[in-house]
Amino acid sequence: MDPAGSPGAARAAVEAVWRIEAARLVAGLARVTGDVGLAEEFAQDALVAALGQWPRTGVPPNPGGWLMAVAKNRAVDAHRRRAVHRRAADRLRPVEQPDPADDLAEALDDPIGDDLLRLVFHRLPPRPLPGEPGRAGPALPGRLSTDEIARAFLVPEPTAAQRIVRAKRKLAELDVPFALPDPPEMAERLGAVLEVVYLIFNEGYSATAGPDWTRPELCHEALRLGRVIAGLVPHEPEVHGLLALMELQASRLGARTAADGTPVPLADQDRRAWDRLLVRHGLASLGRAEALDVPVGPYTLQAAIAACHARAATPAATDWDRISALYVVLGHVWPNPVVALNHAVAVAMAGRPADALAELDDLVQGGALAGYPQLAAARGDVLARLGRTTEAAAEFLRAAAQTRNAGEETLFRRRARDLP
Repeated sequence: MDPAGSPGAARAAVEAVWRIEAARLVAGLARVTGDVGLAEEFAQDALVAALGQWPRTGVPPNPGGWLMAVAKNRAVDAHRRRAVHRRAADRLRPVEQPDPADDLAEALDDPIGDDLLRLVFHRLPPRPLPGEPGRAGPALPGRLSTDEIARAFLVPEPTAAQRIVRAKRKLAELDVPFALPDPPEMAERLGAVLEVVYLIFNEGYSATAGPDWTRPELCHEALRLGRVIAGLVPHEPEVHGLLALMELQASRLGARTAADGTPVPLADQDRRAWDRLLVRHGLASLGRAEALDVPVGPYTLQAAIAACHARAATPAATDWDRISALYVVLGHVWPNPVVALNHAVAVAMAGRPADALAELDDLVQGGALAGYPQLAAARGDVLARLGRTTEAAAEFLRAAAQTRNAGEETLFRRRARDLP
């Protein structure tokens, strides 16, 4: 391990700060330059500067502000050069006029506000791009890595990378303005925007890879975006449903890891450590979603499932029959293999492990979740309930080998070790 203050530690700090601040940098710069490509270039320049300076001088007290200041200076310099070239090309008379870079610098000093939301809308065209199955992928780079996006969409990483490159190229050809769309256009894009926020939250709640099981900064960013969207479109039930889901799930963040950082499964969590204020907010958001007279959507259904856990004072008090029934409805509204996996888990928890194992075996045969560690872990849990501990241990070890999250690997190996 690199000692504090060493070049290796400084480089690790640069990488950590970049993961947290990159999206904010790009969004803030794009708002004033009007060009996401240029904004990404200036942000990358700031990263290169940090990699060159921080190992020598140490990490500054406000690393995010340092990166923004460097990127802002790059943007101002580029704006001045373009203004000079434009004046020379147009053969303007030498008249006294304000420096055009002054307005840019002033704009860059403004609070970020909703720039991240503008960036999401910018990268989500009104309709799916030709040849692309979804719209959320192009909006996620800068907040999630290509690897994490691939995991979210259950596709190989090269496939996700190709889709992102194609989508960004087509977005550049469409010349989508960097701004919040008009209300009719916002309604067309809303579903894809909610998907982006949902995927960001999920990566924060259960990290794809790395030493930490959770990345709370992503959860908090998704919550902030969800609250902004709820203020923009208060009559959309799925906005409140997603916000309810995130608030209820986020209420458990403090209990999801032990003092040493190791994961704590839901059944073993100290529910007194759950954030009761977030639980109340989540239940209120769920009530607003359910009160609107429209068919229930996938986020509201997932929030209703999370509410079953939030309302149970102990794991034994959880209404698993209701959770199982809600997953059946969710499977009709939003059919995908992860929902089927969660339904099987609920069936097992409701006291029907043999039925659950049959559902899980169907998923294995289907192949859509090949290499997905949660499928192997779910089979391990169900086999343990059926008393087939040798097979259960093998499944937990398979899950440990499949995951790339260190905390999750520790959890699965512990489950295998602790079987009778």
